[in-house]
Formats: sequence, structure tokens, C-alpha cells
Amino acid sequence: MNIKGQLKSPRIKEGTAYGVLFAICIGHFLNDMIQSIIPSIYPILKDSYGFSFVQIGIITLVFQMVSSIMQPVIGWYSDRRPRPFSLAVGMCFTLLGLLMLAYADNFLLILVSVSVVGWGSAIFHPESSRVAQLASGGRKSLAQSIFQVGGNGGSAVGPLLAAMIVLPFGQVSIAWFGAAALLAAAVLTWVGSWYTNMISFRRQHSDPVALNAARVPDRRTVRISMAILVLLIFSKYFYTSCMTSYFTFFLIDKFHVSVQNSQFCLFAFLAALAIGTVAGGVLGDRYGRKYVILGSIFGAAPFALLMPYANFFWTIVLSCVAGLVIASAFSAIVVYATELVPGKVGMISGVFFGLMFGLGGVGSAFFGWLAESTDINFVFRISSYLPLLGIFAVFLPNMKHVNKP
Repeated sequence: MNIKGQLKSPRIKEGTAYGVLFAICIGHFLNDMIQSIIPSIYPILKDSYGFSFVQIGIITLVFQMVSSIMQPVIGWYSDRRPRPFSLAVGMCFTLLGLLMLAYADNFLLILVSVSVVGWGSAIFHPESSRVAQLASGGRKSLAQSIFQVGGNGGSAVGPLLAAMIVLPFGQVSIAWFGAAALLAAAVLTWVGSWYTNMISFRRQHSDPVALNAARVPDRRTVRISMAILVLLIFSKYFYTSCMTSYFTFFLIDKFHVSVQNSQFCLFAFLAALAIGTVAGGVLGDRYGRKYVILGSIFGAAPFALLMPYANFFWTIVLSCVAGLVIASAFSAIVVYATELVPGKVGMISGVFFGLMFGLGGVGSAFFGWLAESTDINFVFRISSYLPLLGIFAVFLPNMKHVNKP
């Protein structure tokens, strides 16, 4: 790809740079594939070290809270001083944490390992989201969903690879995924070069009048809208954290499937998340983010409510449909939020990616405690009510007037 040629072309200013979007998608795929190894090996860690559900929840909490706290800070910093090659640096942190996790032999070392992986995630996500919007050519939901589907795809493949590699060969085989981290670092170095040139291009061709022309709601409306979006993120990620962390345990307990088969079922759910993400991006640009957010979270409720009472076949079908529907919300939420607060893409993206990780971690710890106090079937009956909170999306203002390319 001729980067200099693209920078001289109007497509950089008005068109969608699909090459860059697919590159950042690949980077996100490899990053989240590696990170998804963490929940995928929970059954191994539980059996090998005798961990309780509470300890499993704490592992997720530490990983996701490190990422959650740091992402808004890094996003705020990158809004003021972009660091294009920080994408590759973040991947190096992920690689280090991965290698540490492969050889960690006690609870404390496992916590340190996943916290280093959390740092890698915190560095990677806000700046990558900014790259996606820079390359969008105005099709922000589509660009965000292409970026996001890489992460969802990687998260889906992680359990599959864990079933095929980590389960047969043990914890030490996690180190083999270091090759994927090195590949991601190379791809993200290329993206960093494009990003550097794009920053220079934008500084030379910025249009302050056009930048300030977009109409945004008043501060009170922005605050209320942000509160609603946080509630929706809570409902979505408390539900999906329950699924990603404990779906395998639910299937093993209720239907007595093997650990390996439970991983394949988790892969099916996560693959549905990936497919739904792309659909949400396309629909968000065409019909408006608000309606996609409403239809995504609230629309998943019937399937989530039925799933805990179904037989094995319908449990898998309903989990996949619920994942397909609910996945389309996040890209629309991130783009909607950045349009509420224009000019702060890094910080707002960092806030919502941070909320995604933080609430997911809190949810995992909470449901781990609840599973210890009650049973895993009760956990899934309670969590199935969470998508009903999606009804609050009806109170979001219609932002269609700022959704112009």
C-alpha cells in the first residue's frame, strides 16, 4: 500500500481507508485473542491450583480493573499528545504478561501476570479507536465495528485455541501465543507509521470552521445521556462477563459436558458476538446509533431470559442469538458518546473501553461470589434479567443531525 499516495489523495480526507481499518482490525484480533486465553484457562487453573470461584473472579477483576482505570488516563493523554507507536508498545506489554502467565505457579504471580496484560490492553485500545475514526471517512460506526470485530473475533478464537492447544499441552503452552504478539507488534508498527503521516496531514488541512459547525446537545443533556450510556454498558457487560467467565461451568454443571466441549460452546457464543458487531456498525451508520443501541441490548432480553430453562441444544442456540443481538451495541455506544463530546475521541473511547473492562471485571467477581453463595444455575437465571435495562435507551436524544460523513 502506497501510504504517501494515499495521503495526497482526497480519499484520506473524505473516503474510508479500509486498508488501515483492516490492519487495526488484525491487530485487535491478535491482541484480544491473546487476552481471551485468560478466561479460557480458568477450568485448568481451578483444577491445577484448587482455586475457588471467588479467586477466579478476582483474577478477572485484577486484569480488567487495571485496564479500566488506565484507559481513560491514556486516552486523555493521547488527545493532547498522540503517540502513534504506542500501539506496538502496548502489544509488547501483552507479550510480557503472556509469558509470565505461562510460567506463573501461584495465585499472586497469576495476578501480576494478568495485570501486565491489562496494561497492554489499556495502552492499545484508546489510541486504536482514534485510528479507526481517523480512517473512517465519516462512516464512524462501520469503522468502529471493523475495529471492534477484530477484538470479538480474537476473543472467540481464544477459547477454541485453548481447547486445542492449552488443554492438551498445559499452562506452559500459553507461551506459544507469543508468536501472535510479535506479529501484532509488526502490524501495529505499520499502522503507527500511517498514523504519524495522518497527524501531519490533518494539521496541514484542518478546517476549524467545519470542526466547530457540528451541533451538539447542551451540557445537561450530555450528562443525562452519558449516565444512560453507562447504565447500558453496565447491563451489557455484566451479562457478557457472566457468559464469558462462567458459561463453561454452567454447561459442565447442568449438562455434564466435557471441559473441551464446553470451550467449543463458548467459542460459538463469542463468534456470534463478532458477527453481531459488524452488523451493528452497518446499521448504526444507516439508521442511527440510538436505535441500534435500543434494539441491541433490550432486543437480547427474550433470548437471555429463556436460555437458563432450555435443554442443551436450545441453550446453545439461544446463547448465540443473544450474543449476536447484544454485540451490536458497543460500537454504536462509543461513536454516539464521541459525538456527544466532540474533539475528545481518545478520552471518551478510553472511558467506555475502561468501563467495558472494569464492569466486566466487577461482574465476573460478583457472579463468582454469587456462584459460591448459591449455585451456577441461579447465577444464570439472575443475569438473564440484565438486558431488560436496555429499555432506557429510549431516553437518549436523537443524534442523527451529527452523523454526517
